[in-house]
Amino acid sequence: MDLGLTLGPLRRGPSDPTFRATPGAVWRATRTPAGPATLRVALRATGREVVADAWGPGADWVLDRLPELLGSADDPAAFVPRHRLLHASHRRRPGLRLTRTGLVLESLIPVVLEQKVTTDEAYRAWRRLVRQYGEPAPGPGPAPAPGATSARAAGLYVMPDARTWAMVPSWDWHKAGVDAKRSATIVRAARVAARLEEAAAMELPAATARLQAVPGIGPWTSAETLQRSNGDADALTTGDLHLPGIVGYALAGNRDADDAAMLELLAPYAGQRHRAARLILLSGSAAIPPRRTPRMPRGDIGLL
Repeated sequence: MDLGLTLGPLRRGPSDPTFRATPGAVWRATRTPAGPATLRVALRATGREVVADAWGPGADWVLDRLPELLGSADDPAAFVPRHRLLHASHRRRPGLRLTRTGLVLESLIPVVLEQKVTTDEAYRAWRRLVRQYGEPAPGPGPAPAPGATSARAAGLYVMPDARTWAMVPSWDWHKAGVDAKRSATIVRAARVAARLEEAAAMELPAATARLQAVPGIGPWTSAETLQRSNGDADALTTGDLHLPGIVGYALAGNRDADDAAMLELLAPYAGQRHRAARLILLSGSAAIPPRRTPRMPRGDIGLL
């Protein structure tokens, strides 16, 4: 088990107010159907035994679902690498499991914030909105173990509930750098949050259809969400600016690959295409084509 690889996709930037990594442990603040909760997960020295503590009204909920969060529903043995790069990446990361949170809205909202902007802009918006409209995470007073940090001392926050997201005024979206299209998508999703949460228990096609029934949620957003909420190993991200070129370059030397070419290259990994793409991204510089175009310009509509 590698906690960093498994739970890393839940972290939205180095200063995510809902996530902290401390030596040997991961802290996560979340809003469950039973209420807010803080979860601390740590590995024993052997690297094969997990210990966890939780606080808040949702503590039992997160502890009951801890195995799935750590990838118990995932089946790494189902992945059979057919390319040299994937074989090497797979062999170097035996502790990778695909997480499954069982929570749709908490994955969907930061993904919507990432639409058509740089990750730095999206992370900044997430931090500002969660700290402004969320609530301090429940947790212990003193640190529970040497070197650990209490949830409150770490400054963790639980994201707002659906009703609060739907009530964020336009000027605060603007101050956070979120344009009207993205904020409107989040508001629409928040208003049907109960229906969207049902997608966490659905198979990929039905879950995808449920999410994409909300205007503003397309294939890219639904895949990025379901990778986390459902832990689906086949939820491949399409419509991404960079991923097709990275996959094409890594597997066929084709830096100009589009979605169709990427899907063709990953066809041998049907059922495991998200895992294949994740392993390609984890393989580092060997999979990244040399840059030919300038980076996406950064902007901040909150300054306008």
